[in-house]
Amino acid sequence: MSLSCHNCPDVVQALTLMSVLNPAVETVVIDGALYQDEVTARQVMAVPMVFLNGELFGSGRMSLEEIVARLDTQNGDKERAKIDAKAPFDMLIIGGGPAGAAAAVYAARKGLRTGIASERFGGQTNDTLGIENYISVLETQGPRFATDLEAHVRHYGVDIMDLQRAEKVVPPAAPGALAEVTMTHGGTLRARAVILATGARWRNVGVPGETEYRNRGVAYCPHCDGPLFKGKRVAVIGGGNSGVEAAIDLAGVVGHVTVVEFADQLKADAVLVAKLKSLANTHIILNAQTTAIEGDGKTVTGLTYQDRASGEAQTLTLDGVFVQIGLVPNTEFLKGTVELSRFGEIVVDHHGATNAPGVFAAGDATTVPYKQIVIAAGDGAKAALGAFDYLIRSSAPTVNAAA
Repeated sequence: MSLSCHNCPDVVQALTLMSVLNPAVETVVIDGALYQDEVTARQVMAVPMVFLNGELFGSGRMSLEEIVARLDTQNGDKERAKIDAKAPFDMLIIGGGPAGAAAAVYAARKGLRTGIASERFGGQTNDTLGIENYISVLETQGPRFATDLEAHVRHYGVDIMDLQRAEKVVPPAAPGALAEVTMTHGGTLRARAVILATGARWRNVGVPGETEYRNRGVAYCPHCDGPLFKGKRVAVIGGGNSGVEAAIDLAGVVGHVTVVEFADQLKADAVLVAKLKSLANTHIILNAQTTAIEGDGKTVTGLTYQDRASGEAQTLTLDGVFVQIGLVPNTEFLKGTVELSRFGEIVVDHHGATNAPGVFAAGDATTVPYKQIVIAAGDGAKAALGAFDYLIRSSAPTVNAAA
């Protein structure tokens, strides 16, 4: 783990709690910045990284529930039975980020039987260090914001189903009929209306070496993994706000940072570009198309790019590469179910409705511009109101009834 990693505390606390409650569990916590020999021996290039009996168990943020679920070899069967036993919902939300949480609150306040199924409640906000632009909240941390979202949703009695990943959506056959959402473990949820709020994830650069060296020199979170590259040379791919902010952050920890940008100028805000240029241990390369991430079979050793002006191939000698080139919507499982844009975003109208009756969508997974927390939250509320209007105009009675 790393003391500057905002994903590490949840994992450390979960594993420590397991060792406190179960004498058969022993937990050893290692600070990678202090014990570089352990980092080298275990080939750790991203944190948090968990080893079980000496073998790699997992990396990244994991809750206690996720860890226990992975240890339980019969968890899939249990989850399938539990999900299949659920009564139909009036409104089912897929995704637990700001859009999904807002949709759940608005739906529940309408007196509807509401469920929300998500892989990880809070979505991307769990991986966000500081939030300073959510109106009425002067400053907060991403994980705290995610916890507050969940508390607000639970306040209205919404059925929260965490660690659930949707695999297939079948829209209602007719107004008033039930939609079906099947999870990866095979269990199926039913509802009169569905809101898709599946969010987005970091976009991969898609070059040779990226997958091979992920967590072995290729990283996506400068706050988490920056300390592991103390005094070393790294590159940041991407010259937007995320990329330049990452470079500025890393410059205070690593030996040298090179920003590699495809376009002929940085796309970040002027104030961020000025700050980056003021730092002595940074360098900017423009018009550069990354073609490969190089390694020695164990860790990253460099990055190859093509100069788009001259066509010449160039190689940087590096210890790490941070990818910061935007987001890709989590919509692959929806192909053929609802209309998607050429970028894979769910096409919605001004009510949040998709082209499939009874199916609505909100947040970063949709064509709504500007992927911001406050916009996603408002978008979720709008989709819930749109779905509610659909329900009151359909012929079937509400499932909630006297409940």
